[in-house]
Amino acid sequence: MLANGLRIVCVACLAVFLAGCVTTHKQINELRRTKPEANVLLMPLDVELTELSAGGLEEPKAEWTTAAREHMLNAIRAEKQAKGLKIVEFRSVEEGGELAKQEQLSKLNRAVGKAVMMHQVSPVQVWKLPTKEGRMDWSLGPEVRVLKQRYDADYALFFYVRDSYSSPGRAATIVIAALLGVGIQGGVQTGFATLVDLDTGDVVWVNQLARGTGDLRTAEPANESVKLLLSGFPQ
Repeated sequence: MLANGLRIVCVACLAVFLAGCVTTHKQINELRRTKPEANVLLMPLDVELTELSAGGLEEPKAEWTTAAREHMLNAIRAEKQAKGLKIVEFRSVEEGGELAKQEQLSKLNRAVGKAVMMHQVSPVQVWKLPTKEGRMDWSLGPEVRVLKQRYDADYALFFYVRDSYSSPGRAATIVIAALLGVGIQGGVQTGFATLVDLDTGDVVWVNQLARGTGDLRTAEPANESVKLLLSGFPQ
């Protein structure tokens, strides 16, 4: 029951973000700029692409997801060069539990980021947390310091993106429903980028993206999505 209730809330939140199928793009920045000469660690991209069935069920597509990660990573590298960002990339190490730690941190960032989207970025007032009093008061905790030690980095940059696409059956359902005066949602692109201070674990910058357009399966649209997610990045 709790899981179903949470899913309903998330769907309602997404409906608010995607009203009119326009791009919703909002960021919260606790940093005017990063520390001088700061190194930023790019964490593995948390990305998944799915196809919507006629009934709206999401089927993960491994080939699409692999392509999307590659396109996004190339786009991030291009932005690094264009903007002169000091970004180092995470190196996956399976020894000594390092891979498990990385996966744990990615899941933690996913949970914290979703909480920020719902309770701070969302315009729905009833979802605001009174105890936060509008402050950007979110953290991954001191566990992130292991990344600072290993990479000599000051911040960690996380990306979380989910992108869905209508199957032919779903597209036909949308058309038929429209003829009957019923609106049915097609594929959507949602996600956020977060910057975490590796001294404290605090989330110091977040940029959210939600829209009914976009395509991470090919390079050029993926570049555009990355540009949106990195717009306003503190330097």
